[in-house]
Amino acid sequence: MFRILLALFFINVSFAQQIDKVDFISCEALLFPDASNQSITGNVTYIFEIKNEIDSIKIDAKNMEFFAVYLNDSNNNQLKYTHTNTHLILHDGLKKGLNAVKLKYSAKPKQTLYFTGKDESLQIWTQGQGRYTSHWLPSFDDVNEKIIFKISVYFDNKFHVLSNGNLVNRVAPVKSDEKKILWEYEMQKPMSSYLVMLAIGNFEKQTAKTKSGTPLEFYLDENDVSKFEPTYRYSKELFDYLEQEIGVKYPWGIYRQVPVRDFLYAGMENTTSTIFAQDFVVDEIGFNDRNYVNVNAHELAHQWFGDLITAQSGKHHWLQEGFATYYALLTERHLFGDDYFYEELNDYAEQLKRASKTDTIPVMNEKASSLSFYKKGAWTLHVMREDIGAKNFQKAVKKYLKKHQYKNVNTDDFLKIVKQVSGYDVENFKRIWLEKPGFEMEIAQKYLSKNKFIQDYFALRKSKKSLSELTEILKSNAYYPIKQYIVYQTRNVPFDERKVILENALATNDILVRRAVAESTPVIPEAFKSQYETLLDDNSYQTKEIALTNLWKNFPDERLHYLEQTKEIVGNNDKSFRLTWLALAMNTENLPEQVKATSYNQLLDFASENYESSVRQNALELLLQLNPNDEKVIELLFKATVHHKWQFTKFGRDNVRLLLKKPEYRTLVEKLASTSDETMKELYWKFLNEK
Repeated sequence: MFRILLALFFINVSFAQQIDKVDFISCEALLFPDASNQSITGNVTYIFEIKNEIDSIKIDAKNMEFFAVYLNDSNNNQLKYTHTNTHLILHDGLKKGLNAVKLKYSAKPKQTLYFTGKDESLQIWTQGQGRYTSHWLPSFDDVNEKIIFKISVYFDNKFHVLSNGNLVNRVAPVKSDEKKILWEYEMQKPMSSYLVMLAIGNFEKQTAKTKSGTPLEFYLDENDVSKFEPTYRYSKELFDYLEQEIGVKYPWGIYRQVPVRDFLYAGMENTTSTIFAQDFVVDEIGFNDRNYVNVNAHELAHQWFGDLITAQSGKHHWLQEGFATYYALLTERHLFGDDYFYEELNDYAEQLKRASKTDTIPVMNEKASSLSFYKKGAWTLHVMREDIGAKNFQKAVKKYLKKHQYKNVNTDDFLKIVKQVSGYDVENFKRIWLEKPGFEMEIAQKYLSKNKFIQDYFALRKSKKSLSELTEILKSNAYYPIKQYIVYQTRNVPFDERKVILENALATNDILVRRAVAESTPVIPEAFKSQYETLLDDNSYQTKEIALTNLWKNFPDERLHYLEQTKEIVGNNDKSFRLTWLALAMNTENLPEQVKATSYNQLLDFASENYESSVRQNALELLLQLNPNDEKVIELLFKATVHHKWQFTKFGRDNVRLLLKKPEYRTLVEKLASTSDETMKELYWKFLNEK
């Protein structure tokens, strides 16, 4: 116990300055993921230089078991060490100069390394954002410790294994009956530990090459090969644009992207190898509802802003997220034009204005909100770019990246260079945009009003135009948000007067304007029925779903017709359209009982562990409306409470606790607890015993 307490003392005091005395240079790791018990074992070698005398060295290692630790010893005599629940601490044998420590360990992580699916659908992936890689790999939570990683993974040959850097070797099994392969990946330059990644699954690959010669690798699940083009649309073009706009060649040699199921966020910029959410895997129609373009550009921009240079601490996190968000917007400006760019900036400003009523933490604070880090950070950079000019901004960014590449930075590092390049008053800028809470909406509107579309949009919102004037705008080439605004703002106008607005909105053939018609017209007059029905043919699953629901409600005699017309549509990755179809079918009187039974069973299947959390949650929401006391529904809801994705877990827990307040529901759960297997019994009683 004394040794552990002593170790903890060293962690808090002595190791605070470890990075000044010890430089970890490289890491070679041989890893053995085990899906059967959701664990990982490995052999890891760190090369490091002790620059000044130090008593102890810390390596972050959460809840790991170490079998052996060797230091500078070719005879394999084990080194004495201390291991707490969070750190491996080396105490003796430490000498100035180069050293090597070899570790043999195992871990069964509760987070950061995730195992989803089973058999052919198995996926294993990591999410180390912040300081979490040390849950599966002995590494460094301090982002200021940058290391060259070489990751080798031994795994079943039926699966594709991805990690950071170039794939330098893929070693086939020596024995003919061996079913595993060794994948060897190698980085050439140092990076922070939180950017180390693994992704394993049944992936298919397509490739491309950028103008500057960087190889691009695109991966999808083998069942999604038809979705390569819409999912990765514009990928090469946005890469070429960012490289040119930033002014610094992509620094890592290769870039790959892979979607995984039930990922925790939209995407993660692991060095050379971005992981993103399966929800962005889309077909031609789904692209119009939710696509990967912005996230794609955002994560790629991070390869410079976050990976090449990394913020020293959370206080300067905007240097990563603000830059990535702004450069993603610049990329979309390149792809989709100025009006798109200013519409997004205006949307950001509106969000920030609303949030400023309660959000009192400035950008330069480690406790700032994501909205501040991302979108206020982006606005901050836009103001600067407009003030000093695009050329000066590009010159400053290029100099900033070149000077600090593969190092850590703070806000003053960037501002100092901006001042050198342009003479800009960075002190005043810092005070207003980075250190002051809230959002300067009046200032922002001056920058927004440089765009003609925004001028027209602001003017429309302040004016009172006649229906004939609004109709003329709908017939014009005005940008779509103006036309959407007209559709929504006239929703309470009597139909006989509004009909001309709706007809002209539909005639624009703009998907988003037509969706506004679908959303704003829940009551469909008979005279507008045939025109409204055309929305079922739009290239948008969202529009189709809204239109089907409203038509089903408004015209009971035609319900079977509408269900038949749309029965083959599944929709986006969350299967929202299909789930809505099933719910409507369950409530359609004339539908055969066998079809209803089949529909209900499909809802149960969608709520099961066979699907992603987005699908399961949508299905459970419907089942809780239809039959919350069904024993199968109860079991599926309780299983949601132990998912790794916190949003889905919260949904499950909130609904369980709410339903358990009902005596009849509690009695049903108690009955299930008495007849279930031990795992489910424990889960049921966990909530039954809550006070």
